[in-house]
Amino acid sequence: MSAPHVPSRAPAAAVLPERGPEPVKITLSVNGDEHTFDAEPRVSLLDALRERLAMTGAKKGCDQGTCGACTVWVDGRRVLACLTLAIACEGHEVTTIEGLAQGDELHAMQSAFVEQDAFQCGYCTPGQIMSAVALLKEGHDGDDAEIAEWMSGNICRCAAYPHIRAAIRTVRDQSRDPSHGQT
Repeated sequence: MSAPHVPSRAPAAAVLPERGPEPVKITLSVNGDEHTFDAEPRVSLLDALRERLAMTGAKKGCDQGTCGACTVWVDGRRVLACLTLAIACEGHEVTTIEGLAQGDELHAMQSAFVEQDAFQCGYCTPGQIMSAVALLKEGHDGDDAEIAEWMSGNICRCAAYPHIRAAIRTVRDQSRDPSHGQT
């Protein structure tokens, strides 16, 4: 005997209008600027950024979500742009490595990566930096083991990991020291 059906008290989900499969207008807010372009609904955020908006900071590494080279933020949270549909980011704020600096002044993490020589070939660096900044904002700023765990989604084939962790520690320690500026 099955249990009687009990109607849900949750509000009915809004039904979004169907769009596609042909190209549609997509509007993205990227680094504080609105961008409208035509694309198929299946276009990834990474391809939209690189091919439609000429923002090539996020890199296409594996295109399968395993290397982290394409890491950007959507509403302040780390996402893999290769696995995220551009159309799903409408109405959300996307931040890329190009939007991290304030004018000509590098973000503290960008400066620390330079100071600590935390890159070799540089291919993974934008994704590493985006994850590193997010890691500190998320409060995962303990010892090297914790930092390594929370950065494990970003692969560096050159093995600059000790330098990457040193850069993260530098920014972490500066933010804890009241004599330094905020990150």
